Amino acid sequence: MSIPSEYWLHHMYFYVLLFTIHYINGILVIDRNFKVNYTRKINHFAFFFLPTLLSLLVVEYPYSAVTFIMDMVCAFIFLTFFIAPLRNRFRLLQVMFCSFDRPEDRPFTLVWLYTQFIASYLVLIPLLIYFENHGMLPLLMIIIIVNGIGDGLAEPIGIRFGKRKYTTYALFTKEKYVRSYAGSACVFVTAFITILAFHPYFNAIQLIVALLTIPILMTLAEAFSPHTWDSPFIYAVGGISLISVFLFL
Repeated sequence: MSIPSEYWLHHMYFYVLLFTIHYINGILVIDRNFKVNYTRKINHFAFFFLPTLLSLLVVEYPYSAVTFIMDMVCAFIFLTFFIAPLRNRFRLLQVMFCSFDRPEDRPFTLVWLYTQFIASYLVLIPLLIYFENHGMLPLLMIIIIVNGIGDGLAEPIGIRFGKRKYTTYALFTKEKYVRSYAGSACVFVTAFITILAFHPYFNAIQLIVALLTIPILMTLAEAFSPHTWDSPFIYAVGGISLISVFLFL
């Protein structure tokens, strides 16, 4: 199956905007002393929600397994721009890298992003196949929204309001990292509201069980996942939980 021209036009707009947002955020970090924790999450929201906005407002393309795989390829190419040999040669890339390079993540910033992307897609691909084959594809948006909004808000909310903290581990290092209960609460609230928003897809029993279980499970998935590696855990736990609700109820 070929990739439609609308896809390439859509993604040209998307990556031009994404590079621009990263550059502006990098300038804010370098020249205005903005916290990287905040600019990183602006990047996060842009990555998750710009494609939808562009599809609604500019150009839409037919979604398929081929375009999904191409999305994955494009994401890896995007990250590859920031490897040290490239970014050290181009000031533009250095500035953009500053928009998401948290000091506490060094020297693993790109390693964690690469491996998180791989794990996330390895989780999403079988979920996509299952949900599509069972006529449940719109419900996949629940876990994507929770990860995009809930996890996206968790860090800035935690920094601003999170007085009570807990620690988590990370891959490839023995360092401990801090999360907040206020940040984790963002995941819970987002999951609860999102499930309610998708209530037409549930019967009464399914909705009640989903509201009582899925927000808690997704919150725990975020809380116990490795530092920067929460996305694949949120996707896996959220996806399996949704499948279980519809399979057994």
